[in-house]
Amino acid sequence: MNRALIVDPLTASARASSRSAPPLWLLALLTLSGTLAMHIFAPALPSAARDLGVGAGIMELTVSLYIAGLAFGQLVYGPLSDRFGRRPVLIAGLALYTGSGFAAAVAPGVATLIAARLLQALGGCAGLALARAMVRDTAPPLESARRLALLNLMVTLGPGLAPILGSALNATAGWRAILVLLCALGIALLLLAWRLLPETAPVRASADLSRLGRDYRSLLRSPAFLGFAIGGGCATTSMYAFVAAAPFILVYELKRPAYEVGPSLAVMVVGVWLGSALASRLISRVAAPLLLIGANLVSVAAALVLLTMVFVGPLTATGVVGSLFFFTLGAGLASPLALTEAVSVNPRVIGSASGLYGFAQMAIGALCAALSGLGPSPALATALTLAGAAALAQASFWIALRSRAASRRARSGDER
Repeated sequence: MNRALIVDPLTASARASSRSAPPLWLLALLTLSGTLAMHIFAPALPSAARDLGVGAGIMELTVSLYIAGLAFGQLVYGPLSDRFGRRPVLIAGLALYTGSGFAAAVAPGVATLIAARLLQALGGCAGLALARAMVRDTAPPLESARRLALLNLMVTLGPGLAPILGSALNATAGWRAILVLLCALGIALLLLAWRLLPETAPVRASADLSRLGRDYRSLLRSPAFLGFAIGGGCATTSMYAFVAAAPFILVYELKRPAYEVGPSLAVMVVGVWLGSALASRLISRVAAPLLLIGANLVSVAAALVLLTMVFVGPLTATGVVGSLFFFTLGAGLASPLALTEAVSVNPRVIGSASGLYGFAQMAIGALCAALSGLGPSPALATALTLAGAAALAQASFWIALRSRAASRRARSGDER
């Protein structure tokens, strides 16, 4: 057996801190680039639909399929980066993000726009998957959780401002200006990554595609990993249901002016930001399982409040945005904990675990965004989606924590 392919977990953890850590601000920008393209374009959906002569349901595909692209791309980037290194795989993804961003900006019709946006997502998810893996490469688990919380804090500043910027660009220069800006961002990130990004992954001796399949199978057979991954997706990216439906809830159902969509989405992202800030302070003071379960309970309560307003009334813009603020506050608290627990299940395949976790997040986000467009009432569909996702997250976290505890007890008994 090739000794270079065997990485002892303790050795990997010890070596992590000795590897050159990339600048956290650059990792934040790389992570931000993938989801920014969704947040900044959401306020322009009604305008783009009018210009291209299509309905709201078709335009929501530019969001739901974009999220699906973020999901499936991470299945490739994670394991490939375990073999070929984080840096070259990330640079290739940024090149695809930039080129497809230009194609989206000049798209003559909705079909071309949807296809270009899908490719843009496939490129953008490289930063989403690999920036987090780089954090875990260069720090032990507890420090990784702190850095991931700080990374989340930095990343959510962008999406908090992105809907406002998207609304402003759409009102002044048109929706295509948003896509031009994203293309320019891709060029800037490509240059920064080329100049400043070090390699962080342990080097493997030779390509072994069968090993990539075995890595995924081992993770998929782990109840702990599946619980943290599914729970993490349901707790966090289920909020994309509101991102996709917000323009239609506020403008069509609540008769609010279109310029309120951007600030409403920004308030939601502020919830994520505050949750991440709290997580960075509480991680070293509160037991991770207790903090994870408690954080998601906040989201469960907020989703039930929204669902009650839809059924009982009155449904107001303040009530909708307020409930989503607390939903995302819980999501921001849970996000770094769920991710750290998931990628720590097997320290030998951090890249694969990060990619598979990211796939679960974005696949769940895409499903929730699609579900929010079903039926005649976007508000009802969104409330039901968020409540169901939050409840499923709670059950998944309980299963994961119980499975991990059982595994530790079994190992302790074997050692005796």
